[in-house]
This record gives sequence, structure tokens and C-alpha cells, in this order.
Amino acid sequence: MVRILEYLLIAGYIAVLLVVSHWIGQQAFSWMPAEATAEAQKVDDLFSFLVSIGAFIFLGLNSMMLYSVIFFRAPKEDYTEGHPSRGDVRLEILWTATPILLVLWIAFQGFNIYQQLNIIGLQQIVHLHTPLEPEPAYAAEISDVPKPAVETIEVFVKQWDWSFRYPNNVISNELHLPVNLSTRLNMHAKDVLHSFYVPEFRLQQYIVPGRNIDLVLTPIRTGKYHLKDSLFSGTYFSLLDANVYVESPEKYNQWLNQTATQEPASATNQAVVEYTQPPKTWFKTSWYTVAPAQPYVITGKGKVTNDT
Repeated sequence: MVRILEYLLIAGYIAVLLVVSHWIGQQAFSWMPAEATAEAQKVDDLFSFLVSIGAFIFLGLNSMMLYSVIFFRAPKEDYTEGHPSRGDVRLEILWTATPILLVLWIAFQGFNIYQQLNIIGLQQIVHLHTPLEPEPAYAAEISDVPKPAVETIEVFVKQWDWSFRYPNNVISNELHLPVNLSTRLNMHAKDVLHSFYVPEFRLQQYIVPGRNIDLVLTPIRTGKYHLKDSLFSGTYFSLLDANVYVESPEKYNQWLNQTATQEPASATNQAVVEYTQPPKTWFKTSWYTVAPAQPYVITGKGKVTNDT
């Protein structure tokens, strides 16, 4: 009877622990910026699950240690060693199989989210050759199937400037996206490695020079966001940012039409402003830095002065 009561208490405690861990996992949604894309929801769901698992393990282990300290404390002046533990095959199988299955499930979920993002352009050339052959005997390219998208926007990044070309050849230093519609971003780096990162999108993608990187996303929350280069790309990389606007399809089309009819205007490049300012120190340093390209000219016809 006593053993049955112990089992019931343990089961009740585990049930309470599961409820508390689930509640902590739900709180994890508030730790992140607002979800602005459908992809962000998938990422946050996985993050919440990981927090719940971590909370369950942390609270469970600490509770067990606290229980042992309180109820199994050795008497004073008792320095004898405890009874040697005996192995339990069922317990060994349980705590070996459970982490393996959990890690495999997490890996599958992460891979599934990555597949849904459908990032194109990162495929490699696979070379198969024998040790005696100096050149590859066989080469094959991994094929990618593009994910359908309503809109395609060209993204260009360089030291230190973002620019965006829209379907009607409008070029702007602002990224505008229609809400609830899948948009393909075809990204190009013109000099070094850069990174496309909007915290609310939960997307951080390297842009590799010499490759066209395609990224499909679906904005679900209107508003103004901030695009940053999350990868160090030189002296003025902290100035490499741009405004991102998620708006209704009507406002998006209205902005495209209005911008297409505007007169050419020079874009603002804060890196150029900083570079051309006189030194603010008494001693001139010999540190080398890349001179930023001059600001390009935005036109409604999609022509720019800086090879965008």
C-alpha cells in the first residue's frame, strides 16, 4: 500500500512538473520580438518546445537533488559510504532511448522548418573521385525545386549599402513586402560575405558573393521593421541597415506605382557620410579601410549609377 502511494505521489509530481514546464514554454513566446512571418511561427513553436523540455529537466533534477538532501542526509559524524547502487536494465534503456528519440525529433523539426524556407542557391558541386585520379571522375549538381511565390524582389548588398529592385524595375533603398503573400527574395552580394537578418522574421541568411540566393518568406504582420547585416563586413558594417515595410497588397501596389513616377533622386549612404568626414582624433591612424561606393541614384525606371 505504501509503495502504491509513493507511485501516486511521483506520478502527481510529474504531472505538476509537466504543467509548470508547459507554462514556462508558453512564456517563451513573449521573450522574442513579434512574429512577422509565417516562418517565424514555426521557429517560435520549436523554441517554446525546447524551453519546456529544458524547464522540465532543470526543475526535475533540482527537485530530486533537494529531496535527497532533505530526506537522505547522513547523520552527523557518519562518514561511512552509502550502499553501492545496482544497475537496472529497464532504467538504462529508458534514459538512453529517451534522449536519443528527443534529439532525433528536434533535428527532424529543425530540418523540416529549413526545408519549408526553401533556400535556393546554396547547392554544391559533388565530386566523386578515386585517390589515383588527379581530377574528379564525376560531378553532379544538387537540384533545387523553387517554391512558388507571388512576387520576386531582387536584393543587392555591398559595402555598405542595401538596394532592392521590384518587378516593375523600381529600385529603392527600402524593402516593401505585401502581407499574407509569399515573396521571393533573390539576393546578391557584390563584394564580400553578407547576412540578411530581420529579427521579427526569424530569418538570418548568408549572402554569398557570386551566387544568387533565393529565400521565400510570407509576411503576416503589417508594420515597419529593421533589416541588418548580422555578419561583420568591414569598418561601417554597423551602418548597413534598411527599413522594411510590410503592408497590404493595395498599399504595396500604390507605393510601387507612385515610386515609378518619381524623379531620379540620390540615395542616402551613411557610410559615405562617415567616410568623408574629417578625422575626429588628434593623430591620424594608418588603419586601412575600404572606401564605400558613392550613393546610387534611385529612378522609377530601374536605372542606378553604381552598378546595382
